[in-house]
Amino acid sequence: MNERFFLLPVEKQQAIINAGYQVFSQNSYKNSPMSEIADAAGISKSLLFHYFHNKKELYLFLWDTCAEMTIDYLTEYGCYEQKDFFESMERGMKAKMEIIRLYPHMANFTLRAFYEKDPEICAAVQESYHKYFDLKADRALLNMSPEQFVPGLDVSMMYREMYWASEGYLWEMVQRGDVDIDQMEKDFNKLINFWKSIYLQRE
Repeated sequence: MNERFFLLPVEKQQAIINAGYQVFSQNSYKNSPMSEIADAAGISKSLLFHYFHNKKELYLFLWDTCAEMTIDYLTEYGCYEQKDFFESMERGMKAKMEIIRLYPHMANFTLRAFYEKDPEICAAVQESYHKYFDLKADRALLNMSPEQFVPGLDVSMMYREMYWASEGYLWEMVQRGDVDIDQMEKDFNKLINFWKSIYLQRE
């Protein structure tokens, strides 16, 4: 990758990133031409190849950007500082809604990337996914007090169950083709309240 990409104005970087997310989220890796991404970003194809040497490099950059940006926003919103697990979740939801507002095609891209079978990028995506998932899980559970939950609860399994449920919900929203951020926020609030009623220790 050409480091000159990071010398571009933030707005131009966002335009290229959003164009990549948009095109890759609508097609398989193989059927996503760089020329279409360049057109969506408002730049020439040759300039796009100046910043990214090939499609694989751009694709993996977009994947890592998503993971790193998510962790950065979760950190900024104070998610990893909370001892109250559900307070951390609520802050995390707000952080992720903010990311979706900035990069509306990112969620669909990550889902497609996770299930992408193209041998050129599949292994790299899966390796990166497990690294970032384990990092997020470790940080999420670091300050959490187990006394807040019902006795005998497998906290690690609870976290995975919540993660899988959230991913399933997001997949359903993406398949509808119209991601309504306000509705998502309402639905996630309902989910969090439901989990509270199941997992929290009653006083």
